[in-house]
Amino acid sequence: MATSLLASLFFTFWVLLISPAISLTCSSQKFTKNQVYSNCLDLPSLASYLHFTYDPSNTTLSVAFISTPSKPGGWISWAINPNATGMAGSQALVAYKNSTTGVAVVHTFDISSYASIVPKDLSFEVPDKTAETRSDGSLAIFATIKVPANLASKGTINQVWQVGPGVGEGGMLERHDFAAANLHSKGTLDLKNGQSSTNSGGDTTVKKKNIHGILNTVSWGILFPLGAMIARYIRSFESADPAWFYLHVFCQTSAYAIGVAGWGTGLKLGSESSGITYSGHRYIGIALFVLATVQIFALFLRPKKDHKLRFYWNIYHHSFGYAILVLGIINVFKGFNILKPEHKWKSAYMIVIISMGGISLLLEAITWIVVLKRKSRKSTKPYDGYNNAQSNQQPLAM
Repeated sequence: MATSLLASLFFTFWVLLISPAISLTCSSQKFTKNQVYSNCLDLPSLASYLHFTYDPSNTTLSVAFISTPSKPGGWISWAINPNATGMAGSQALVAYKNSTTGVAVVHTFDISSYASIVPKDLSFEVPDKTAETRSDGSLAIFATIKVPANLASKGTINQVWQVGPGVGEGGMLERHDFAAANLHSKGTLDLKNGQSSTNSGGDTTVKKKNIHGILNTVSWGILFPLGAMIARYIRSFESADPAWFYLHVFCQTSAYAIGVAGWGTGLKLGSESSGITYSGHRYIGIALFVLATVQIFALFLRPKKDHKLRFYWNIYHHSFGYAILVLGIINVFKGFNILKPEHKWKSAYMIVIISMGGISLLLEAITWIVVLKRKSRKSTKPYDGYNNAQSNQQPLAM
C-alpha cells in the first residue's frame, strides 16, 4: 500500500510538470477578436509570448505581447530599443489594469534612463494600441508600430520585455525584480524571418541557475524527504525488511550525490556573480552540505543493534536527518523566490510536498496500528512454562 501511494505521488508530479509545458505555448493562444499574426514566439523568460506580423512595404509592425504581472495589479511591458540592447533608452508599451475601472489600459513610456521612467510619446509612431485582460489572469498588449527607416533597413530590432508588481499614484510604475529572468528579458527580433535571439552569455547563466535549481529541488527537496519516509514508515512492515534499508540508503546517497552537484553549481554561480549575494540561501546551502556529509559517515560508523553506543548513534542520525529535511525544503523555496521561474514549477513542487505530508500522516496512522497490533499479539501469547521461563529458571545439575 505504501509503495503504491509513493508511486502515485511521483506519477502526479511528472504529469504536473509535463502537461503545462505542452499546453502553454504561443501557438495554442487565441484572441477575443480573432486576430491572426504571421509569427509567434515563446520568449525565453518571464513566461511571455510575442505574436507579430511585419509588412515591409510600409514598414509597419503589428504585435500582440502576452505576459503575467509579477503580482496581481501589476504591469507588463514590451519595448523597442533603437540604439542599445537593454532597458535604458527603450521605447516601451506598458499595460496594467486601471484601479478604478478594472479595465486594462496601455500607455507609452520613453525610458531615457533607469532614473527617468515617465509616460511620454515614443520616438516613432504608434497609430494603434489597446490592452486586454485574459481569462488566465495575464495581460495582452496589441499595437501597430511604424518601424523607423534605419531599423527597417537592417531588418532587426532590439526588443525588451518586463513585468512588474504594481502601479502607484499618477501611473508611476513600481520597480520590477532584478532576478535572472528579469535581467535577461531582452533579445533581437528578426522581422523578416520571424525569429528571436538572445544574448548567449545571459542564456548560459540562466541555464546554469536552472540546473542548480533542478538538482537541489530533486535532492534536498524530494529524495531526502522520500528516504526519510521510507526509513520511518516502510520499516514497520515485516515483509519489507531488509528491502526498506537498501531503499533508504539508495535514496539518501543519491540525494547526497545530486545535492553536492547542485551545491557545486551554486558555488560556481556565486563566483561568477560578483556583487550579487543571497546570504540566507547561501548559508543554508553550506549547512546542508556539512550536515549531509556528516550524515553519510553514519553508514560507516553504524554500530550493531545490540551495541551500547547504538542508542546515541540513533539520536545523532535522526536529529541530523530531520535537520536536513527541514532546511532542505526551506532552501528550495528560497531558491524559487530568487530564481522566479514560471509559477507552474513552484506549484508542482508545493503539490509534491503537500502530497508527501498527507501520505506521511496516513502512514503514521497505519504504522501505529501495525505496531500496536503486533504488541497486542505478543502480550496475549499463551504461556509456555518452559519457553517463557527458561531464561530465568536454570535446569538442576545432575
